Amino acid sequence: MAQANPIPLVDLKAAHAEIAEEVAAGFERVLATTGFVGGPEVAAFEQEFAAFSGVRHCVGVANGTDAVELALRAAGVRRDDEVVLPANTFIATAGAVARLGAVPVLVDCDPDSYLIDVQAALAAVGPRTAAVLPVHLYGQHAAVEELTEKLAGTDVRVVEDAAQCQGATRNGRGAGVGGIAATSFYPGKNLGAYGDGGAVVTDDPQLARQVRALANHGGLTKYSHDMVGFNSRLDALQAVVLRAKLRRLPQWNAARRAAAVRYAELLDDVPGIVLPPTLEGNEHVWHLYVVRVEAFDGDRVRRDALVSALNAQGIGAGVHYPAALHLTPAFAHLGYPEGAFPHAEAAAARLISLPLHPHVTEAQQRRVAEALATALG
Repeated sequence: MAQANPIPLVDLKAAHAEIAEEVAAGFERVLATTGFVGGPEVAAFEQEFAAFSGVRHCVGVANGTDAVELALRAAGVRRDDEVVLPANTFIATAGAVARLGAVPVLVDCDPDSYLIDVQAALAAVGPRTAAVLPVHLYGQHAAVEELTEKLAGTDVRVVEDAAQCQGATRNGRGAGVGGIAATSFYPGKNLGAYGDGGAVVTDDPQLARQVRALANHGGLTKYSHDMVGFNSRLDALQAVVLRAKLRRLPQWNAARRAAAVRYAELLDDVPGIVLPPTLEGNEHVWHLYVVRVEAFDGDRVRRDALVSALNAQGIGAGVHYPAALHLTPAFAHLGYPEGAFPHAEAAAARLISLPLHPHVTEAQQRRVAEALATALG
């Protein structure tokens, strides 16, 4: 039976309590003007998030999946082109590629960081490749600089999936700096809306204009349609929420880092698990705290039973993600057999995510660590 005081994987109630008054005042502003789509709240958020991200342009869109697709389209990816991406990511990354009619080309991940294997990605680039799509997984950056350096002088673009790394940097640079990146404001993200939302960030004004036009029915002004576009716009109510949270995001990310340090101390001597690393040069923002369970030697059933045991004690542990993309029915048609990406498949069978958010307490983390150690025997 679950304990009376559950520990959520993400505590959205605590985050809302911190900004409730500010959000209520912002909603009143929007309701008074009835400017529900676009308008000054969205424009202000775009400017503020661009500045926070260290880029010159931000275009708010309806969700993170649209953001990836619009970024790819703006970067020149077209139907039947190939896009190289990791096999271990949320399905939306590959889904955005497939929606525009391009072909996902999957590669394995690094066995320790779970980030895209850069050498495998470069080896997968062929004559039909239009883009490489690294995913900044769990809150830290993939080695984008290696990709951009090796692909310099080619027609292959690097488009970053930055849905899990708001505020993270690599060698002092944020996602999209010098290129283009897509992010998500799904409620559970480090910067989460009260519904769906997303954005594309870039330093390139032409890419920003292209994304904005594509997201607004193919034009930059009303009844101007220069291309076939989409209806994918960030609404003003979500912008109010995001502006309030963005003001607190540096503090909240610092709290996540402190919680990650505590977990490392609490779990350091627990046998049978491997703690998550931070790559050199990365400033991690710990969207997820993911540990690898080695005690069960890759037995997925026992791993899932471990998660269920923690859940039964009121601990919101979870799995991100339970199947590599090529082993999902949605992408079985790509033809990759089981065993094609051993590190991605091992991650799917061994990883669990522990509760981590800006408001998690030391007492809660101690309870999680003790329950995990007990469940592992």
